[in-house]
Amino acid sequence: MAKMYYDKDADLNVIKPLKVAIVGYGIQGRGQALNLRDSGVKVLVSELEGTPNYEQAKKDGFDVVSAEEAAKQADIIQILTQDHVQAAVYKSAIEANLKEGNALAFSHGFNIHFKQIVPPENVDVFMVAPKGPGALVRETYEEGKGVPCLIAVFQDFTGKARDKALAYARAIGGTRAGVIETTFKEETETDLFGEQAVLCGGTAELIKAGFDTLVEAGYQPEIAYFECLHELKLITDLIYKYGIYGMRKRVSDTAEYGDITRGKRIINRATRDEMKKILGEIQSGSFAEEWIKENQEGRPNYNRITEEEKQHKIEEIGEELRGMMPWM
Repeated sequence: MAKMYYDKDADLNVIKPLKVAIVGYGIQGRGQALNLRDSGVKVLVSELEGTPNYEQAKKDGFDVVSAEEAAKQADIIQILTQDHVQAAVYKSAIEANLKEGNALAFSHGFNIHFKQIVPPENVDVFMVAPKGPGALVRETYEEGKGVPCLIAVFQDFTGKARDKALAYARAIGGTRAGVIETTFKEETETDLFGEQAVLCGGTAELIKAGFDTLVEAGYQPEIAYFECLHELKLITDLIYKYGIYGMRKRVSDTAEYGDITRGKRIINRATRDEMKKILGEIQSGSFAEEWIKENQEGRPNYNRITEEEKQHKIEEIGEELRGMMPWM
């Protein structure tokens, strides 16, 4: 079983004398920056002037500078822009301004693992990846709790990269909940697989397939929406809190029997084989190449498919029904 690291395993004094630059003040950047500051860490923020994120950072009381200036001033440069722009920001603004002994930090391993960013040998490279969105990272910290994190070291020039990662995780609240050590490879490949096969891609298609099956059979789309989408949160909340077995013991016996006798007919051998293919595409780098090319060409497939998905009947019905539930 993986070892868990907690507050007692991380020394905040490792990071307190250092200056941390948060490059990208989106939801994750804001959560991490605020938590770092509240933990006594010196923080500056890099954002594009005139953007809503820039204005929010100023409002939150941060010094907001260019990425070039952030790299010049900071000891740890945490890159939290979106995956597809990280390499461009690094090459244009950060690379030339790195100093020996600096640390590059990430919350997702994509650009390091797929060699879109190739750091110099004289800097540390580590990752602290909260397993939750930035808003939750902030919210739980303010409550005296935290979001579990993964840490990884890709390059340890100073001999202290792991200590810095643990200290950073503690400063954002991660060691309150527990930290697991991994590698950039493992984090990147499992994260992409989870998103594609289960959390986003798999779940969204399963919902739509169930909705379409009921509507095509003549049932009201509103009823299909409630049964296949709305009530999903009730089940995932139970799984989140109690596990799959615990969820089964908290639904009706009829629901549990239907689950254990029919579930494998939906997620069958063919589905599992396709999951293995998807994992293979991630491991080989072909998905990364596809996504990088998609962005370089202006996202033609992304834009087309996104627009098509927006037109699905479930979106129209969902918008109407959610409008009837203002408490959501």
